[in-house]
Amino acid sequence: MVPIGPYGTWPSPIDAELAAGRDGSPDFVGVVGEEVWWTEPRPTEGGRRALVRRRADGDTRSLLPAPWNVRTRVIEYGGRPWAAVPRGAGGPLVVFAHFPDQRLYAYEPDGAGEPRPLTPLSAVGQGLRWADPVLVPERGEVWCVLEEFTGEAPTDVRRVLAAVPLDGSAAEDRGRVRELSDGRHRFVTGPRLSPDGSRAAYLAWDHPAMPWDGTELILADIGDDGVLEGARPVAGGPGESIAQADWAPDGRLLFSSDRTGWWNLYRTDPAPAVSPSSHPADREGAAVPLCPREEEFGGPLWQLGRRWFHPLENGLIAVIHGRGATALGILDPESGEVVDAAGPWTAWGSTLAVHGSRVVGVAASPRTAAEVVELDTRSGRTRVVGRAHDDAVDPAYYPEPQIRTFTGPGGRDIHALVYPPHHPGRAAPADELPPYVIWVHGGPTSQVPLVLDLEIAYFTSRGIGVAEVNYGGSTGYGREYRDRLREQWGVVDVEDCAAVARALADEGTADPRRLAIRGGSAGGWTSAASLATTDVYACGTVIYPVLDLTDWSSDDGTHDFESQYMESLIGPRADLPGRYEERSPITHAERISVPFLLLQGLDDVICRPVQCERFLARTAGRGIPHAYIAFEGEGHGFRRADTMVRALEAELSLYAQTFGIDRPDVPLLELKK
Repeated sequence: MVPIGPYGTWPSPIDAELAAGRDGSPDFVGVVGEEVWWTEPRPTEGGRRALVRRRADGDTRSLLPAPWNVRTRVIEYGGRPWAAVPRGAGGPLVVFAHFPDQRLYAYEPDGAGEPRPLTPLSAVGQGLRWADPVLVPERGEVWCVLEEFTGEAPTDVRRVLAAVPLDGSAAEDRGRVRELSDGRHRFVTGPRLSPDGSRAAYLAWDHPAMPWDGTELILADIGDDGVLEGARPVAGGPGESIAQADWAPDGRLLFSSDRTGWWNLYRTDPAPAVSPSSHPADREGAAVPLCPREEEFGGPLWQLGRRWFHPLENGLIAVIHGRGATALGILDPESGEVVDAAGPWTAWGSTLAVHGSRVVGVAASPRTAAEVVELDTRSGRTRVVGRAHDDAVDPAYYPEPQIRTFTGPGGRDIHALVYPPHHPGRAAPADELPPYVIWVHGGPTSQVPLVLDLEIAYFTSRGIGVAEVNYGGSTGYGREYRDRLREQWGVVDVEDCAAVARALADEGTADPRRLAIRGGSAGGWTSAASLATTDVYACGTVIYPVLDLTDWSSDDGTHDFESQYMESLIGPRADLPGRYEERSPITHAERISVPFLLLQGLDDVICRPVQCERFLARTAGRGIPHAYIAFEGEGHGFRRADTMVRALEAELSLYAQTFGIDRPDVPLLELKK
């Protein structure tokens, strides 16, 4: 017989150290000659991102030892931090951004030298940042996005396309950096050069729009002197989000646009010059849809250099597409047919690379963590070529996800992934219902993928269920679903999470007295707002949250990228100042009557620690059990293994104390009143 034990008390081999050590995903894949390269997290090495090289013979190793950290801070969320080219007998040349000083470095990994800086240090902190690089060896340059701070405020910043000489002459001289664009746009992505090298395409947008609201696809001619000339919009506009652009081998331009309400793929011949004054609507006739579907062939551009499609030399196009879950497919642009790659994967990251007939991406499934996967388009075969998943514990302990659609207020659909408690060697008493934690993703313009997450397994294998909610505003379900959150942040997200929690209780899946909520960043906002405005939850975990909109929207309240995000999520601040105060969880802190845990990185410049401190001051003296843990050296998103271990164990201790679960194997979280 299977031993019986109360929910939450089950023993599990998935401890916090294991979950932390397996956190994160490989990313930003590339093909360099016959080799596959990518970045990957190293939580046990101070949270750095390593650049990994897989040679043609399968030998795989990090290019650089710790503390080299291949990561950029452009728009704070970063983007593609490296580019490389093969160079025959001399070996490849790679250019990368190093996180601590944000300089670009050049490195010949097959040589004997060390990385050499290409860009200078800034006089304003890390005020010179670089992202989304493209090597242009025939000009002796690397072209990329330059983010340059001009003052002390987070919004004192400009962004342009720039050319950095590869000879190192700009390492001490900012004047040697050649600016390629005129700075008329607040945000730009890195350039994509046409096959003949005569034109460059890039995306641009301006406040108050976010890139999933409206972007423009800009085309410019490249003069003989390497100057961009005649920059002009060829697609996009205030109500159209273009997520990516790239060139087909025949010189036609491909782009992913949501003009129909879904990010679909289009092709246009940009040869005819277009007047800069033309209205975007006048240009739509030139774009041909390649596979019109109510599916997404793109996503939110939280980081520069994201790829949802990649053209192949034979004219076919590798695409990441889907509705909710995603697949890697090969699109024939002439017939509009897509053939998906075989395999178990249910979520593909927004990164692709191509070499001949082979496509490389990053994929995961409910039984496997993220892996680097290669598809041979000729044979149709797939294989894992990097970061191969290995089961550190018996996979019988992994949770069994359920893809659910719940009904919210007004009959609206709410998408969610439900992970019931699961243990191969334990069962609960027949008359007991399990506790559940509602997990709220960040963004909020983002989504939770259907993948193996050992942090979820950490709870489910102990007998605590998890429900991840893709509330209204999440991506993956079309623009209409995404736009549900316009001016409704703090309303729709809170309502949708509560509706899922109540539905689980009403159907007898979850114990209505033992429901919790947790989330980080925008998810921290929703968690805090839920504790303050509903009576659904017995406790909550709030991680590096937004708590005070009035402060967050001030000139120095957060970083530039999201500094006007509230204009769409809440409404125009100039017209609705009262709404900003009314929606903020800090305004209603005195209404919180249940225990909570607050986790914060002290180096966070996106959601600053001062908001947590003010929030705690509002709750002081009210007798509500709570804990606040602030982590030195952590920013927005925890990356160090020791931080993640402490945070995860503290969260479990909160639930154990609140739900009446005996867990002597977890350090006791001291709850103050």
